[in-house]
Amino acid sequence: MISYADVIDLNSPYIPAAGPADLSGAILALKKDPHSREFTSRYEVPDDAQLQRGWVQAALTVRPTGILPVDLAEGMDRLLQAELGQKTLTRAADLPRMGGPYPAANSVSIWNGDIATLEIGAITNAANAQMLGCFQPFHACIDNVIQCAAGPQLREDCAKIVEHQGNMEATGAAKITRAYNLPSDFIIHTVGPIVPDHRPTPDQALELANCYTSCLSLAANAGIKSIALCGISTGVFGYPPEQAARIALQTVAGWLATNPDAIDHVVFNTYGAEATGIYERITASWT
Repeated sequence: MISYADVIDLNSPYIPAAGPADLSGAILALKKDPHSREFTSRYEVPDDAQLQRGWVQAALTVRPTGILPVDLAEGMDRLLQAELGQKTLTRAADLPRMGGPYPAANSVSIWNGDIATLEIGAITNAANAQMLGCFQPFHACIDNVIQCAAGPQLREDCAKIVEHQGNMEATGAAKITRAYNLPSDFIIHTVGPIVPDHRPTPDQALELANCYTSCLSLAANAGIKSIALCGISTGVFGYPPEQAARIALQTVAGWLATNPDAIDHVVFNTYGAEATGIYERITASWT
């Protein structure tokens, strides 16, 4: 039993609000929202529709947690669902398994793509210890990408989890939420080690391995059979990508060997030619 499940209605399937996208309605809901007042009073709504959409995204990115108005949540559902319908989605089930000498090759895929467009049981999010997402508008970190595509309900859930446990999220641990307006079913949030000098210590290597173990174990305990794993800590957290990939691959292979029937499919979401090349090179020469 997940202790915070009832706090965030984890086991209740989320049904997004139906109806046509209404950018003007989302703008109006934000202007009425007390928690968005600092932003909306400082920045006027642009005239151009594309800039208006950016204004909405920026307002939600900096919005502090609190009571989420129903009209704002539903307005964003309709807007995000319409945008989702315009995206090219990828079914994880259609991805080829990697093959080769890697021990878990028959259960693993390497996929270079946008994790927010993947249809799969769960995706992972490289979160911060506050679990509240990135507050920097248009920042390209995976946390911001996921938060913006999922909708404002996600930040509210994460805030409730932290409040429930009474402390920030520990490095190497993981929490699960619904995915709201994403094509995946769930999001598993984990906090990786921060390595500003790009020289991870043995303790930080263990913390990173714990991130992957925690994500896999949490998914299995929730009955999730497929999961996409991002490159935890390899962005602004500073973990060297090749070292991180070796830890990820070794940890996943070991976990799958110990838990052979728990998860059917693991996708390493590499996002970029460089990261993809690292994973392909390591697995091709695995000994």
